[in-house]
Amino acid sequence: MDIIPTGETLGASITGLNLAEPLGAATAAAVLEALGRHGVLCFPGQSPGPAALKAFAGRFGALEINVANVGQIPEHREVMILSNIVEEGRPIGLADAGQGWHTDMSYSATVALGTVLHALRIPRDGGGNPLGATQFANMHAACDDLPDDLATRLADATATHDFEKFWEMMRNRPGSRREPLTDEQRRRKPPVSHPLLPVHPVTGRRVLYANPGYVTRIDGLPAEESDEILTFLFEHQMRPEYRHAHRWNEGDVLMWDDIGTIHNAVADYGANRPRLMHRCQIMADRAGFG
Repeated sequence: MDIIPTGETLGASITGLNLAEPLGAATAAAVLEALGRHGVLCFPGQSPGPAALKAFAGRFGALEINVANVGQIPEHREVMILSNIVEEGRPIGLADAGQGWHTDMSYSATVALGTVLHALRIPRDGGGNPLGATQFANMHAACDDLPDDLATRLADATATHDFEKFWEMMRNRPGSRREPLTDEQRRRKPPVSHPLLPVHPVTGRRVLYANPGYVTRIDGLPAEESDEILTFLFEHQMRPEYRHAHRWNEGDVLMWDDIGTIHNAVADYGANRPRLMHRCQIMADRAGFG
């Protein structure tokens, strides 16, 4: 296994592994350590089927079955289809997943440790250049650079994360096919609170855990004061020096850290340029978080 850093604030490529084959314990531990250190890992040229992708992701934690129940592979419901492809008048997957800065599963009582995404079809422009990049921002660095007085003030603070905030933002975009959440879906994912500056379970360092997709308020503060601080935090974490973009190729398996990064899927392609991904969500059930 070779780990090749991008040289940027985030990201490394890992070669020498075949993700269609079972991962040994020592190798899994090395991958997890690299995930904490680099935040975003790319395994290029991979071809795992849904079962193998699920087995790889499952080495690192329990896998979430998404509450939206959209685009799941029937035999492997832990594998979600992200795609803008329509067959027989029906979308085969969720077309607008991740289009806006957020952290996967921060709205859940048990948060996500990481996400695994396998690229099967990539949209390209007329010159063959890949479209639909995924952008990331480094929340270790964002935390390190907080003003000292604010970091001290927020050291023990918590914030509320709400699934409905991001869902409604995406549903209200022009052309969205998302349906309103049902009462049952809302009941299954009520708002939850998490520390604003938790200790990362792999690196042992504090991170800024306050993504604009799901965070609605800082607990215990007046609404105006909460909004003022969150506005600062949301702008602060977008500083250019914290950012990294992954430009996809078919066969890429991307694994990213959902505690130490936030991300955004760039929607710079139309329905005439097919995109197809398989996704697994790794929960942080085996790691301490706080």
